[in-house]
Amino acid sequence: MSSQSSSHSPTIELAKELISRRSVTPDDDGCQDLMIERLEALGFQIERLQFEEVTNLWARRGTSGPVFCFAGHTDVVPTGPEENWDHPPFDPVIEDGFLCGRGAADMKGSLAAFMTALERFIEHHPDHEGSIALLITSDEEGPFVNGTTRVIDHLEARHEKITWCIVGEPSSTAKVGDVIKNGRRGSISGDLIIRGVQGHVAYPHLVVNPIHMAAPALNDLASEIWDEGNEFFPPTSFQISNIHAGTGATNVVPGHLDVQFNLRFSTEVTADQIKERTYEILNRYGLNFDINWTLSGNPFITDRGDLVDACVESIKAITGLDSELSTSGGTSDGRFIAPTGAQVIELGPINATIHKVNERIKAEDLNTLSSLYENIMARLLAR
Repeated sequence: MSSQSSSHSPTIELAKELISRRSVTPDDDGCQDLMIERLEALGFQIERLQFEEVTNLWARRGTSGPVFCFAGHTDVVPTGPEENWDHPPFDPVIEDGFLCGRGAADMKGSLAAFMTALERFIEHHPDHEGSIALLITSDEEGPFVNGTTRVIDHLEARHEKITWCIVGEPSSTAKVGDVIKNGRRGSISGDLIIRGVQGHVAYPHLVVNPIHMAAPALNDLASEIWDEGNEFFPPTSFQISNIHAGTGATNVVPGHLDVQFNLRFSTEVTADQIKERTYEILNRYGLNFDINWTLSGNPFITDRGDLVDACVESIKAITGLDSELSTSGGTSDGRFIAPTGAQVIELGPINATIHKVNERIKAEDLNTLSSLYENIMARLLAR
């Protein structure tokens, strides 16, 4: 495909339409309406699922299993000062072969690739095996409370199961398809408050300094070996992200110390075990403390099987690449889908500019991605 044709392909044109909608989380700004119009023309049954301020979509073509699902999000992160962008972030342009705009890589480009892959596949295989579905939310970049997790609860309540799911997150590193995310680490955060006794620094016998009390315990938490990892996951890591104490005066011992920390954990340890070991370390030093825990997601893994094999084979056939299976990076909405028993992978564009000023993606990469999605469906669903 020539650069001229690639920059004006159906995938690029749809990506531009989606990028032009100012869908800063949790606002969908009509992106799902645009997709629904095309999905209805393909014979999909549409469910609009509004939970609080979040717009969600469940679309399905077919009534039998297996169920192949594309999952993604229409919301994007804020742009920051728009004057720092080379072009207005919601006015997509093609520059030097790159599609530029907020959401180009994360993940409106993938949504466009979903749609055009579906259109071609259904044209060639109108009587495909099983069902095809899309699960789309406007709450992936936000609190993730009323998005994919609520849709999954809705589906589970009526015993509707996804067999295979591709999440269109930007998984690739240097070339499209070089990395497939076949799992993710778990993520648990703690807001720790360590209480002392405030007072004048000149009267140490009348105070309890929470900073001094906490220091050895925090050091133990940071140096703790939580596990050794395994063939799919690196060892669990503990990181302090924020720490604060004091009144602003140099002559006052603070009454409390606030610490925020996070652990990205493997399947070798559970969230409950992390909590137990954290309490054990803190209690070792006789601290007066409370912790407010937030479990963002448990780790999950999709081993070699129908879905992973179809993705690996499609990538090899279309790009010539031997894909790496990886669980690196942050979390994704796959963490809500995998516990239902679905095979879940992430396959999307290069992630070099996601969330950055001047977010962009090679136009031709989106055309390649659309071809990959179509080829994967053909391997799994074509009669």
